Amino acid sequence: MLRSLRKYGFIYTLFIKNSLMSQMEYRVNFLMGLLVETSYLFAKFLYVIIVYEAGLTLDGVPIDAILLFIGTYTLMTGLYWGLFAINFVQIPEHVRTGSLDILLTKPISLQFMMTLRNVDFGLAIPNVLGGMTMVVVGWRRLGLPADAASIGGFICFLVLGLLMTYTLFLIPQLLSFWFIQIAAVNDISNGLFELNNMPMMIYSKWIQRIGIFVVPVLLITNFSPLFVLDRLHPGLFLWAILSPILLLGITRWIWSKAIRNYNSSGG
Repeated sequence: MLRSLRKYGFIYTLFIKNSLMSQMEYRVNFLMGLLVETSYLFAKFLYVIIVYEAGLTLDGVPIDAILLFIGTYTLMTGLYWGLFAINFVQIPEHVRTGSLDILLTKPISLQFMMTLRNVDFGLAIPNVLGGMTMVVVGWRRLGLPADAASIGGFICFLVLGLLMTYTLFLIPQLLSFWFIQIAAVNDISNGLFELNNMPMMIYSKWIQRIGIFVVPVLLITNFSPLFVLDRLHPGLFLWAILSPILLLGITRWIWSKAIRNYNSSGG
């Protein structure tokens, strides 16, 4: 087990290195990507300023706490698009063109290679830095303790949210093993991710329950801020830990079914 972890850890560092070298070959494109993503981030800042000026409070959550939620969403957006989405969107293409045949011959986990091989630094860097800045500013303005328990808990729920993101948004791409066109499903799944761009308290109780227990998309960015605000009750605490593990098992099962269903485009 430990040996496998070391092996895949080493391979992943090679993936990161190769991705960086590839993007540095086209530095103008890389810088343009950074500029475009920074522009989107600036638009989000304007959005935050408007919310601030409105002086809204949601279910007793103070206005400064909204910075924690939006900052966590921005941070997770950078991680999702930089680490996972750039790979997920290529899965239907691999299936359609038959380039998956070559990947099947590689002596490492196919799921690992297909879902983690590329890292997009241009998408990740602005959002991660911007999100972290908003979280730190919101944290300080709320006067939250900066001790190991609070910061460690926040990071722990961030990691669980990242695992949830991986499992939840990989499943729609696996439909490409059965269906040729899945663009509509992708649009719906992207829309679901955007539900996190505001605190979940903005939605009705029923939508919150569906987003937590049925399609647990609201766990991705809401639970880290709720933990440090001491608004996460024990039941949700336990569900936040169990649900990503459960979904990981389901995703792994669907992945196995999808690979068995795969037919090369070459016949």
